[in-house]
Amino acid sequence: MARKTPLAGLVAVAALLTGCNAAANSPDEGGSSGTGDGNGPSLVLVTPNPVGVNDFLKLAVEGIEKAAEDSGGTQKVYQSTDPASIQQNVVAAVRDEPDVIVAVGFNFADVVAQQAEQHPEQQFLFVDSCTEKTYPNVTCAVFREYEGVFLAGAEAGLLTKSNKVGAIVALDTPQFRRYSTPFGEGAKQVKPAASLSPLFIGGSNPFNDPGRAKQLTATLAAQGVDYVMGAASASGNLGVFEAAKERGIFAFGVDANQCPASPGQVVDNVIKRTNVVIADGVAAILDGEQGETRSYGVKEDGISLTGLQPEVESSQCVIADHPDVLEQVGKLRDDIVAGTISVDDPAQS
Repeated sequence: MARKTPLAGLVAVAALLTGCNAAANSPDEGGSSGTGDGNGPSLVLVTPNPVGVNDFLKLAVEGIEKAAEDSGGTQKVYQSTDPASIQQNVVAAVRDEPDVIVAVGFNFADVVAQQAEQHPEQQFLFVDSCTEKTYPNVTCAVFREYEGVFLAGAEAGLLTKSNKVGAIVALDTPQFRRYSTPFGEGAKQVKPAASLSPLFIGGSNPFNDPGRAKQLTATLAAQGVDYVMGAASASGNLGVFEAAKERGIFAFGVDANQCPASPGQVVDNVIKRTNVVIADGVAAILDGEQGETRSYGVKEDGISLTGLQPEVESSQCVIADHPDVLEQVGKLRDDIVAGTISVDDPAQS
């Protein structure tokens, strides 16, 4: 349950990343631009997947562009396609000797640690995860996504007719329970009679098993669950949303706006504002604040809901039709920012 205590401390987070459909692994193909006079800092972003239509990574590109604009510097983007190209692109970025290399996603943990140790003068901003060992030249930027999941749960609690909400999550681990436990707590915050039923995909390919995700979602629907959080990458997109449509229930997305993937079925999304985090993290590094862990939640505008963004009306999210719910959830968001509500981190319990 939410409790009236100060906000949770800094945490390292494992993240969900969704795949895309275009490929590139060079700065020319990935896109680069100079926004300064050539005398400003040079910045390089390395992505774990092609940017394509991946809104999460598109925000990362916006972030590096904003960082270059703010600092009067230049930026380029290396887009990876697989683990081998991730390694190659980070090595290539280090060879460029930019002022800051930005890497997004837990996929980079080993290569960032390796390169940081071998090149102690090179500054890294590691977004959405952190290296196991602390390095003075690696600044980590992690998300308190459980705060956004709590707010999404509050929306579900205000909308549910059965008082039963659920979650389909990739793995039953402390990190991924950040997408289930706070969802139930948010629902109970606004409707004490609400209960949570979480199910976990597991298996050898939990992030890309839409059949299993669809089956589990159908199981929840049969139990009377009418609102479900889907946090399982492609399994969520293809499995949870499809089952929700077939069963006439509603789902929530994560990382970016997934409402267009299933209009009328996706209520809202817990979004990670990588653009905000990257611009802020790069600025901190350039100002000499290096080698620390920076935590971003709703207070820092690193975590939000699509429904709480200005573009909600054009988002195709169901929540756009419930301004009364958004008003109440907005107040809960303000309470988290003020510190009068603290959302417990399941990974620290």
